[in-house]
Amino acid sequence: MLNYAFHQYIPPKKQAGFDELLKLFLQLMQYTNGSVSETLEWMNELDKEYRLTDNTYGMGDFIDDLKKNGYISDEDDINQSKPTPKTNKSIRTQALEEVFGKIKKTKSGNHQTYKPGMGDEQTASNRSFQFGDRLDQIDFTASIQQAQINHGINSFTLTENDLQVKEQDHKSQTSTVLLIDISHSMILYGEDRITPAKKVAMALAELIKTKYPKDTLDILVFGNDAWPIEIKDLPYLQVGPYHTNTYAGMELAMDLLRRRKNPNKQMFMITDGKPTCLKEGNRYYKNSFGLDRKIINKTLNQAAQCRRLGIKITTFMIASDPYLMQFVQEFTSINNGKAFYSSLNNLGQFVFEDYENNRRKTFKK
Repeated sequence: MLNYAFHQYIPPKKQAGFDELLKLFLQLMQYTNGSVSETLEWMNELDKEYRLTDNTYGMGDFIDDLKKNGYISDEDDINQSKPTPKTNKSIRTQALEEVFGKIKKTKSGNHQTYKPGMGDEQTASNRSFQFGDRLDQIDFTASIQQAQINHGINSFTLTENDLQVKEQDHKSQTSTVLLIDISHSMILYGEDRITPAKKVAMALAELIKTKYPKDTLDILVFGNDAWPIEIKDLPYLQVGPYHTNTYAGMELAMDLLRRRKNPNKQMFMITDGKPTCLKEGNRYYKNSFGLDRKIINKTLNQAAQCRRLGIKITTFMIASDPYLMQFVQEFTSINNGKAFYSSLNNLGQFVFEDYENNRRKTFKK
């Protein structure tokens, strides 16, 4: 009988290549507020502890590949490197996959089938295929003609870039304003509430840009005041030493929605606290203790005004503060809107379900 020596099997550790390191880089960029040098410092520390790289692919190679692939600006001094638009879009895409991927794993019937809106009407014109187009929209005759133009008749090749689809006009569109609370409580008590809120906002923005390009999305932040931000700035949004001026956020959102021509308008508001601030001229009126009726009543009047204008408000509470819940109950009743209390892990699911459901209702009218 042959003698065999048995030992514990230890599988070889797979070292991270560019794609794996890029995912980590994009995640860390959200915590360092877009600082390339600080992000790479964190990655070097993680590499020392967890041995992310080896002799065949090191952090220097990764930095070179970031520059080569257009994720950071090509500077001799890495401290001067900045993220590029490609990086910003990649962060949003990663957020969409993370948040929307969780919804696809839920039980059957918990979320409607993911399709473009019903009731589209075809026009006489064609356009190039875009991510999210349905296969039944493809005009195969026009696609073959385009392939012959692009590649010639003798060596016929059909690629994604050759595909043509029948242009369709949606019967209705939706204008959305997303309001994000950036008051100081979003990072109080050691709980990071702003990062999940940013991730959901990025995912929603990418969803609308890629799947519903005819819809509009405005993003506002509110603390003591309210102001708009661009989609590219979402990953690097920071909390400030602010109170919660919900009234200012809603006032600016209403001004934006009044300018939109389509009749389907809505607000999403992500917050972790009751309103605690108003601006009266150049003075800020603040009260963080309990429910201040002066602040609350003025904010509730805004909710009633939104209802008269046909603007529904969906509030996502990411804290169980009893004062917040009491306010939101009144707020939702007056606006005839919706409200959800959710843990930080489920925040994305609630936002996407509500956005998809609202769109489906508008297309069925």
